[in-house]
Amino acid sequence: MRITKLLTLAMVVGATSINVALAAPSQARPVDDRVSACVEGEGHGASARGGHGVDHRDVSPREQRAIARKTKARLRAQGVTRAELRNRSVSVPVYVHVMAASDGTGDVTDAQIADQIDVLNETFAGGESPDAADTGFSFSLAGTDRFYNDAWHQDHASSKYRKATRQGGANALNIWLVDFKYLGIATFPWDYQRNGGIDGIRVHYDSLPGGGIANYDLGETATHEAGHWFGLYHTFQGGCTELNDEVADTPAQSSPTSGCPAGRDSCELPGLDPIHNYMDYSYDSCYTEFSPGQASRAQSMWAAYRG
Repeated sequence: MRITKLLTLAMVVGATSINVALAAPSQARPVDDRVSACVEGEGHGASARGGHGVDHRDVSPREQRAIARKTKARLRAQGVTRAELRNRSVSVPVYVHVMAASDGTGDVTDAQIADQIDVLNETFAGGESPDAADTGFSFSLAGTDRFYNDAWHQDHASSKYRKATRQGGANALNIWLVDFKYLGIATFPWDYQRNGGIDGIRVHYDSLPGGGIANYDLGETATHEAGHWFGLYHTFQGGCTELNDEVADTPAQSSPTSGCPAGRDSCELPGLDPIHNYMDYSYDSCYTEFSPGQASRAQSMWAAYRG
């Protein structure tokens, strides 16, 4: 898979470097008529991956700072040290809920689900680039269930169906495979305490490996959304600011990436845009890494809210 992805990446980078001037850099990625809302909190979606506009409750700089203070206080109360976090390995149980239509549309195969788990393991282990961080997280399939319900398939009454089907505790990643206008939507770890019944990620079933959404069919929508579930912001969170995504080794960027534009630099602060980072909005084939700072943040968030 990695060789195929590298070949695809080379073609995409070449094409994008020629055509990048044709689209405004702030434009979110079109995927047919879909967008990818990213983070959900209190029933709202997050930002648009693969489409125009935003669909989320904004996480303001003030709220970011409040969450950071809360996280620090929780870690201090637990007596968790940075050394412990650096050396921690965590196995995450994954429950996959296939929300198919009554005619079987969206009824992905067990092989596709297994391939998706493989992608999560490869991407979170730093397996797609020598520059990528091993986050310390691994994933194992704990269960799969299938529902044939047209309303649930189209993500109607999502809070109701998630509360009815979710399995496991705060440490369990639940993935609902649906057909909606997004690529994916996730919840943040700090929202689990007040709304744990809907905790997890919703992913378009056709974004799994071998799916039919062009440029988003390698299974890395789930990687992106799982990043939010672990507490990572977009690399363009807050725009061109020092606060940004609160991760020192992901250069600030003013807007999401579309495609895979090599050398993109949307911000006057140091560093090129991290277009290969899983928390940007690049094509699946462009994604190759989480940074060491993101790995450290994810481990901190896990200890504070999911461990």
